[in-house]
Amino acid sequence: MNPESDIVNVIKRLSAAETDSFMKQVTEILRKSRNHYSWVGIYMVKDDSLVLRAFSGEQETEHTRIKIGEGICGLAAQTGNTIMVPDVSRDLRYIACFPSTKSEIVVPIKIDRRIVGEIDIDSDSLNVFTAEDKALLEEVARVIAEKLEKKV
Repeated sequence: MNPESDIVNVIKRLSAAETDSFMKQVTEILRKSRNHYSWVGIYMVKDDSLVLRAFSGEQETEHTRIKIGEGICGLAAQTGNTIMVPDVSRDLRYIACFPSTKSEIVVPIKIDRRIVGEIDIDSDSLNVFTAEDKALLEEVARVIAEKLEKKV
């Protein structure tokens, strides 16, 4: 078994009956899984915004509510596509959460093609996210969607 499938299997075994606890556990598992994951958050769609439901990192961001379409997070929710930003200082769409953040990846969570939330990961290293990170996080997003839909 590879480390990516181990992470996914651990998340699959979690109970989603208590949504907030489930999301908090997922953020902690993800953050501990990679040294370059400095901050991990899960935002959920509410009306026309993304609302931070859980995070793992040194501190909470002041951006606990982001309009869909604004910033990297809002764009990912609007388009339904994963967005990797290798250098946030070169991307005008970036909404700064932490001065130490150098790169970001945002992965939408979808139920029946409808965007219900997203995984947002910041890194203190430049150009650090890989195709493996993208594949892992997209699989985790699918597991989260299944768990939320079934509440198991």
